[in-house]
Amino acid sequence: MGVFGFKLFLEKINNSNMKKIEAIIRKSKFDDVKKALHQIEVNFFSYWDVTGVGNEKQGHVYRGISYSTTDIQRRYLSIVVSDEFMERTVNTILETAYSGNVGDGKIFISEIQEAYRIRTKERGSAGIN
Repeated sequence: MGVFGFKLFLEKINNSNMKKIEAIIRKSKFDDVKKALHQIEVNFFSYWDVTGVGNEKQGHVYRGISYSTTDIQRRYLSIVVSDEFMERTVNTILETAYSGNVGDGKIFISEIQEAYRIRTKERGSAGIN
């Protein structure tokens, strides 16, 4: 392999396909999911609390009065991984966030065109690992 071929090889490694995994899960399952993701070496992701509207009715008690609403409190995870980690990450979330009840959540996967690490200016999958 000449110098040109080696450069193409390195470029292919550095620009391997990446996926963005967005998961909406029960707040009560978050700590288990976080621990399981760390066990498979998915150590960086963002999360925040969200409110959504869905088919599930969520019961609330306010000042001793019980009422139901379609507003659902969940935790939203945003994870960017290289293709090699995608199946493992999704399966970990599926297994760990599962309760078997309505409202377990959703997972969405999309392509990431490029990623950069600001501090080092690394790009591609090197910028996310």
